[in-house]
Amino acid sequence: MTWQRPRTTRPSHPSSARALLGREAECEALDQVLSAVRGGQGRSLVIHGEPGVGKSILLDYLIARASDCRVVSAAGIPSEAELAYAALHHVCAPLLGRLGELPEPQRDAVGTAFGLRGGPPPDRFLVGLGVLGLFALVAESQPLLCVIDDLQWLDEASAAALAFLARRLGAEPVACVFAVRDADDSSKRGSRSIDDAGLPRLWVRGLSDGDARTLLGTAVLGPIDDQVRDRIIAEARGNPLALIELPHGLTNVELAGGYGFPAAQALTGFPAAQALTLRIEQSFLRRLGQMPPDARRLLLVAAAELYGDPIVVWRAAARLSIDASAAAAAAASGLVQFGTRIQFRHPLVRSAVYRSASARTRMSVHAALAESLDRDAHPERRAWHRAHATTAPDEALAEDLEQSAARAQARGGLAAAAAFLHRAVMFTPDPEDRARRALDAARAHHDAGAAGPAQELLETARRGTRDAGVIARISLLHAEIAFTTDHGVQAPPLLLDAARQLAAFDITLARQTYLQAVSAAMFTGRLAAGDGVTQIARAARAAPPSPALPAATDLLLDGFTLLLTENANVATPSIRTALHRFREGMVSPEEQLRWSWLAFILAMACWDDDALRAVAELHVNLARRTGALAVLPLALSSRILLHFFEGDLDEAAALVDEVTTITTATGMRITNYGALALAAWQGREEEAEQIGAAAIIEATARGEGVGLTNVQWTRAVLYNGLGRYTDARDAAVAASSDSPVPGAAAQWAPVELVEAAVRCGDITLATRALEQLLQSTHASRSAWARGIEARSRALLASREQADHLYREAIERLNGTRLRSEAARAHLLYGEWLRRERRRLEARQHLSRAHDMFDAIGMDAFARRAAAELRATGKNARRRSVETTGDLTPREWQIARLAREGLSNPEIATRLFMSPRTVEYHLHKVFAKRGITSRVELRAALADDIRTPGFSG
Repeated sequence: MTWQRPRTTRPSHPSSARALLGREAECEALDQVLSAVRGGQGRSLVIHGEPGVGKSILLDYLIARASDCRVVSAAGIPSEAELAYAALHHVCAPLLGRLGELPEPQRDAVGTAFGLRGGPPPDRFLVGLGVLGLFALVAESQPLLCVIDDLQWLDEASAAALAFLARRLGAEPVACVFAVRDADDSSKRGSRSIDDAGLPRLWVRGLSDGDARTLLGTAVLGPIDDQVRDRIIAEARGNPLALIELPHGLTNVELAGGYGFPAAQALTGFPAAQALTLRIEQSFLRRLGQMPPDARRLLLVAAAELYGDPIVVWRAAARLSIDASAAAAAAASGLVQFGTRIQFRHPLVRSAVYRSASARTRMSVHAALAESLDRDAHPERRAWHRAHATTAPDEALAEDLEQSAARAQARGGLAAAAAFLHRAVMFTPDPEDRARRALDAARAHHDAGAAGPAQELLETARRGTRDAGVIARISLLHAEIAFTTDHGVQAPPLLLDAARQLAAFDITLARQTYLQAVSAAMFTGRLAAGDGVTQIARAARAAPPSPALPAATDLLLDGFTLLLTENANVATPSIRTALHRFREGMVSPEEQLRWSWLAFILAMACWDDDALRAVAELHVNLARRTGALAVLPLALSSRILLHFFEGDLDEAAALVDEVTTITTATGMRITNYGALALAAWQGREEEAEQIGAAAIIEATARGEGVGLTNVQWTRAVLYNGLGRYTDARDAAVAASSDSPVPGAAAQWAPVELVEAAVRCGDITLATRALEQLLQSTHASRSAWARGIEARSRALLASREQADHLYREAIERLNGTRLRSEAARAHLLYGEWLRRERRRLEARQHLSRAHDMFDAIGMDAFARRAAAELRATGKNARRRSVETTGDLTPREWQIARLAREGLSNPEIATRLFMSPRTVEYHLHKVFAKRGITSRVELRAALADDIRTPGFSG
């Protein structure tokens, strides 16, 4: 949990002069952050250090120096409870007056996360983007400084949003400075997100011996024995808090004579930082021991309350019959300060107070706190305290915790929902109810990305139930966890088993699970453990039919099972019905987001480029509109693929950049196969090999057999373009030998294999590849399918047939948007004509192919066409265009979107930045191109070639 720490009333620390002793370098780093923000540039910094090393004092220094900035701050507090977005709400509360100025998806996401409005759980990255927009709006009038202390104890949702925000700061005067404890601490939730963010870091180490002696001299007013001084300095290890606190509790005689100082041997066996933390806590405990009992109990109430809410603390103290005079004794200790917020001198004081109390005493305090909280105003906090006040089964308490989980879930707090449900399991008396809640808790942990606790709870659920329906759902979640954790090597048969179990209880869910099993098997491909995709599809085909009007998932399941167990001719009617549903918007937005990628694969099977385009664009637009960032990279990848066949590498490169931007901003771990295909299509051999090698390692580690197939197919395209036909043949053989899944394995790899094998003189292999290809093209009457079929047949045909087939291929493919495919038909025909000594005709088609490849950017194929053209006695025209040259990849990306008509806020949303940063980059584009408005962008960028390899 978190609380807003009023920095102007922080409990008394050592004076600033002595506290900042030896911190000149750290102060300079903080001054540089402020200087950058005052200059209009965003900055982030993470301050690392062990407890007591001075991180909080440095934050105080930063805030004191930022008098011209607006400051928002929060601090983490250790607790087993998590209230989703609690810290972020505290930070943003003073800024919410500008919330209405955000784009609607961001406004709704932030409002839902903070409980200001109802609605479906918000995407956590959309919340982060909304907070970025909010910060940028506020910073337009005054630089904004966001300071977070003890970030390791923030709730996970807040920490993830702040990490997202900090990564995306650009040309807005906003600084985010976080302080993180480095000591071993199993409760460090929030720091994981920051650790993964790759932000600049400042490591705060212990003071030098000289500075330590100086600081100790200011803490001990009387004489101190040299041996005592040396021991304190040695054990403090330069830690300022330790130097100030360790002498407390020792008498002047003990300090002067060296008697009574705690022996270091008492803490042997602990890591150095942990031992120091314990020693500091012991110092605080010595001071606690000198306080009256009621004062100690009051401190315990404050330590357990966690929010520093004095009204709640006083109510609980009254219930515990704690005398009001206890506050004066507690405040006199210097360990706590009472005001509008109750604040401890240091987090270690809170932990020392809480851990020193007996379990029975802590339970009584939590019970008093629960009774002191309003049931309607603070239901989650009340339920949490009740959960810490008892150990006996209590169905009413379990219900309260379950309801708290539902509220947390509605705000997008998956980790919080999991924590409440986990507690609810502990208090549920009925075994079947306990099993049901354990299953729900496991699902919440899984959705929050915590596979370990999810597995443990599944075992709890399995042991506690005899309900076959619950057991079936346990099997389903077990399979989904397997797919998530190792991407499915074991998942397909587990999903199939779960589907069979579910069929007796929920046919709709069972059929969806069968579809999941088929899709997981396609994903796993050649790396599958056990049955392959055909066997899984055959088993899924036996699924009971839908009892009602078939849903989109029913049609998808029928299409895939018929395609994989029969053939494309049999499957085509079901496929076309399913595609009609998706193209015409006859499915719910939730179904469209979840299943459109499978509809796209079925459109591949039909060689239906119109359906591919429609399904992909609907998927991308819906994902963008709803802010479904977890889905958007997959939707973009589908659209990217079609751009390659359409010969629009400029647009493909832009979407590849967008995928990279999303994955970089969100920390998603997915392989960007679009970047690999782009390098292959453009003929950049070295880069394609590097990306491909890395993709193979990643795909193998994740059990992603389809990824291996994609790599081999793109290599076949690359090598055919380079004229390295033996390598192309080997890569195409590897790709086409995978399971008969539509796309690379069943369709496009055989196309490459026919060409490569013919060039290698392996007619038998080429013939087999053609037969494999015809299994899909025969079922489709699209111009794409018939054009590719004719082009591939021509490579193996007799002289008279070949001429006719090449002309047919060119005619059909030129009638589509598939420029890459048409250009390759012209190239193959021109090469055939040259070998037939029909040079004039060959020149016509080779020139056409070269010009098309050149315009598209398929450089390897363009060079191949140019070489063939030279063999006819004619040179290809040299390309004469400018490059982006002076534009950075980010500037080009923003300029392209502006050229398309997107506004600054729309570009900012697309690229996960603030509108101010977009405006900053556009001004640089205008200056470099010598233009003054967006109207001039199209002409200014007309001849530019997209610079590949943008990294987000």
